[in-house]
Amino acid sequence: MNEAKTLTCIVCPIGCTIDIKKENNGFMINGNKCKRGEKYAIEELTAPKRIVTTTVKVNNSVHPVVSVKTSEPVPKEKIFDIMEVISNTEVTAPVKIGDIIVKDILDTGVDIVATRNAKEI
Repeated sequence: MNEAKTLTCIVCPIGCTIDIKKENNGFMINGNKCKRGEKYAIEELTAPKRIVTTTVKVNNSVHPVVSVKTSEPVPKEKIFDIMEVISNTEVTAPVKIGDIIVKDILDTGVDIVATRNAKEI
């Protein structure tokens, strides 16, 4: 079965409209203006990934939560499981930008890192 899809590339600000079709021996790709768009389209058709951004509870700080994100894109089908782990996670201030909040979440090889400072009270 050949699968086809039209995508808007999100790799750069150009936002190319890319048509991709899976064929027996590869992919037919049209509309991308660079190789990064080609890679994005193939990944979107075969194994889509996303960066997850959210917040984590922080204790002993003026801020009740601190913003976090995944250090790399994660498989789309794992996002809800990752969000469940993050929602049950609490940290204690001080937290600095770049601190690893959860290492290798769900054995993905991806860390959850802080994107904001949270000073201690």
